[in-house]
Amino acid sequence: MLKIQQIPLAQSGEQILADRILLVEDHEVNRRLLSDYLCYLGYQVLCLAEGSTFFQAMSKFRPQLVLLDLKLPGVDGYTILQEIREIPDWHQVPVIVVSAYAFKADQQRALSLGATRYFVKPVNLSHLRQAIQEELRDRPI
Repeated sequence: MLKIQQIPLAQSGEQILADRILLVEDHEVNRRLLSDYLCYLGYQVLCLAEGSTFFQAMSKFRPQLVLLDLKLPGVDGYTILQEIREIPDWHQVPVIVVSAYAFKADQQRALSLGATRYFVKPVNLSHLRQAIQEELRDRPI
């Protein structure tokens, strides 16, 4: 099931147009913590607990950035990285990997498949926030 968390309304009562982040994380606690943190920062977040609905979510939600775990039920993060880079409309969407895989080989594989950054869990939230801001600021329009 797709769950989009909305950011709060502006004082004028109008919805703020926020950058959209697709968060793909199978661990419920990690997903909730990251989602709450991103919403607190003002992003609109769509959370997925597995990779099988990723492409449907990309089409409907049209995120400006993806936070992706690699170990997922259904379709793993490596497969998602490989396939996302083959779709022209999604090729420019930055993908930041947030994974428990700490080996250099895992990081190199993810980056070679198109990830723009790689963080090992537990992630430093201020470093993640900075990376997200840089990726969104530097993306092509």
